[in-house]
Amino acid sequence: MSMAGNLRKVTGLGGVGGLRRVARLARRRPRVDLSHPARSPLGSSVVNCVMYRDGVRTPVRGDLVEVVEQVRKSREGFVWLGLHEPTDREFAGIAELFDLHPLAVEDAVEAHQRPKLERYGETLFAVFKTVCYVEHEELTATSEVVNTGEIMVFVGHDFVITVRHGRHGSLGPLREELESDPHQLAKGPSAVLHAIADHVVDDYLTVTDSVQMDIDQVETDVFAETGARADPGRIYQLKRELLELKRAVVPLSRPLEDLATRPIRAVDPEIQAYFRDVSDHLLRAKEQIAAFDELLNSILQAHLAQVTVAQNEDMRKITAWAAIIAVPTMVCGVYGMNFDHMPELHWRYGYGMVIGVISVACVTLYRAFRRGGWL
Repeated sequence: MSMAGNLRKVTGLGGVGGLRRVARLARRRPRVDLSHPARSPLGSSVVNCVMYRDGVRTPVRGDLVEVVEQVRKSREGFVWLGLHEPTDREFAGIAELFDLHPLAVEDAVEAHQRPKLERYGETLFAVFKTVCYVEHEELTATSEVVNTGEIMVFVGHDFVITVRHGRHGSLGPLREELESDPHQLAKGPSAVLHAIADHVVDDYLTVTDSVQMDIDQVETDVFAETGARADPGRIYQLKRELLELKRAVVPLSRPLEDLATRPIRAVDPEIQAYFRDVSDHLLRAKEQIAAFDELLNSILQAHLAQVTVAQNEDMRKITAWAAIIAVPTMVCGVYGMNFDHMPELHWRYGYGMVIGVISVACVTLYRAFRRGGWL
């Protein structure tokens, strides 16, 4: 089978009808995530394939190979191919067509990568970790708070390939937003790369705002009157989820710095200023996460201190009552020895006197402990 035939089979976009069917689906239901959750309704991992010229979506003719040849022949515009969790077999023809490096292809298919930026000749390969906040009625010690996915982006002179992993982070709304600004989209594939980076970082800020509400609720519960009885498992769970968020956010600093400051042939110089803005937003997200981590540590220490104080209070009460109970125990123990010659043993009022002495002693001790704050 020829390479063109292989691409037709892989992408499910054979002929004009296939690509037009994709375009009709995109226009008819623009905000529907076509890739959830198993495969695209198109029958493969392909979510969309669009050609742009001067920032405007252009009707395409032929299969993917012919579309790419048209772009390269005219030297105008670029192709944006969107994929969702492709297999090795599905991605093989695409990798051959766009001359993608095998290591980058392996990372794109296997997923579970750290955020990074790599250059393979004229092609950029970027990895972004996407995050979303998992809604829950009540935070528990087992609640999932943050869910992560990945977006891999191949950027060349005349193409953008996005490979998405996970059930969130759809790029459909982002594509619509870009198409509404042809001037920005006309700057080429690097404009798409910036839009994806900006979209991902904005999601970081949205998630951190939601996580802050959970932290505020835990903080309120811990410092309530019954704070010592609060479940510490919720604090540990938040710290675990915050660690997952940190793994997505922190490693992205270096790639964005490279995109914003270093000259890269695949990135339009005008776009670099936009990457600096994204980097500033990422710095804000990092600072928030670091502050949350410190705050959770303080909340945990405060909770442990409250538990210790509560235990000390309980021990003081137990000790005070033990001291009060020791008085009648001692007196009753002495008079229970049954000696013949004991003071007041045969006195008519001896029993009443002993009970009175015990009562006065217990009341005196109780009032003393009460004034001392032990009871």
